[in-house]
Amino acid sequence: MIKPKQSIANSLDDSLTRCRWLDCSKPDYVAYHDQEWGVPVYDDKKMFEFIVLESAQAGLSWYTILKRRAGYKHAFADFDVEQVAKFDDAKIEQLMQDASIIRNRAKITAAIGNAKVFMEIQQQFGSFCNYLWAYVDHKPIINDMAALADYPATTALSDKISKDLKQRGFAFFGSTICYAHLQACGLVNDHSRQCFLHHSYAI
Repeated sequence: MIKPKQSIANSLDDSLTRCRWLDCSKPDYVAYHDQEWGVPVYDDKKMFEFIVLESAQAGLSWYTILKRRAGYKHAFADFDVEQVAKFDDAKIEQLMQDASIIRNRAKITAAIGNAKVFMEIQQQFGSFCNYLWAYVDHKPIINDMAALADYPATTALSDKISKDLKQRGFAFFGSTICYAHLQACGLVNDHSRQCFLHHSYAI
């Protein structure tokens, strides 16, 4: 398991150098960058949470979803995958009236369908995390990002994973969303070389 080399609980420090893509004028965005983005996730519930949120992001900015995270937590049963998989048409109609989330019917139904596939993968591999981390040999890929231009939208890895998940029945989880998910859940460490978190995780 990967553990942080240093505590980041008190990381909201203006003197620290962070990734250049981050809008440091938004304290909640800074907190997300400092405390979650790129931290290896080994818990299926947290992994499912990010799948729901990342798939909702399609066509939108991540910050748009981040601001609605609490709404999604409430609307999607605290990201309990078994409960979400049981959502029916009546629940979909209820969610379509919920202003605390993105009211996109296709994305809502995709989250429910993805929950069902997520559970099938759990049964096959023991956990969804086992399935996903196997793609990176159970250790994060550490990239060397210097400029914004160094960040790819997709990679051969995200192409491969998203293709497999699509074949299994996942929706709204193309290669771009998949790569964002790998970044968020720490399978890929894309903190820039200047960022104080670039070397924060060690095997």
